[in-house]
Amino acid sequence: MISEILLAEDDAQIREVIEDYFSDKSEGQIHLTTAENGSQALALIRQNEYDLLMLDVMMPDIDGFSLCREIRADSDVPILFLTARAREEDVLYGYSLGCDDYIIKPFSLAALLAKVQALLKRANGTVCTQSLVCGAVCMDLKTLAVTANGRPVTLAPKEFELLRYLLEHKGWVLSRDQLLDRVWGQDYFGSDRVVDNHIKKLRHALGNAGKQIRTVITKGYQITE
Repeated sequence: MISEILLAEDDAQIREVIEDYFSDKSEGQIHLTTAENGSQALALIRQNEYDLLMLDVMMPDIDGFSLCREIRADSDVPILFLTARAREEDVLYGYSLGCDDYIIKPFSLAALLAKVQALLKRANGTVCTQSLVCGAVCMDLKTLAVTANGRPVTLAPKEFELLRYLLEHKGWVLSRDQLLDRVWGQDYFGSDRVVDNHIKKLRHALGNAGKQIRTVITKGYQITE
């Protein structure tokens, strides 16, 4: 089945590069429609049904945040933000509006496609669409709320993405490289020890439930019940 995706991005070069890459790599399974500003995107959304929306945050006319708010008034379509605004408060604000994922510019096209494919799988029911649960840890995929032993947990964006990926692969041993690719993107060139630091923060935030995240010596990390 062909997935219909709308890309709203005011940079013509970025639109063209993404369109060409998706056309080549998806083997015809993704049809991409593009809009050059927020008002054009909103008109297309009102006229057509899409399986996923990719929205640039800093667009003329209607910015991505405002567009997301408008869409969420009556639609649960998956929304992925593309933005150069990497501040934590901006990322958290995007999630609070109801976006499903976030990618920071400049980004790897491979990482963008991977995020899109993961969102499409979740939307199609390949992955649980309501909540991710492992033992005392629960992540509600509608509200993006996280609880541990019934207690609300506030997470920074990187810790949230780490937990989400661990929960989506409950019981799997995930290497640092896998976690880096998923959370930081394939174009990240820093030390893989950054994963250890954020896992430590994640465990602390989860309290006693943080013990569910196991260190597998020389292999990586695993979340278990």
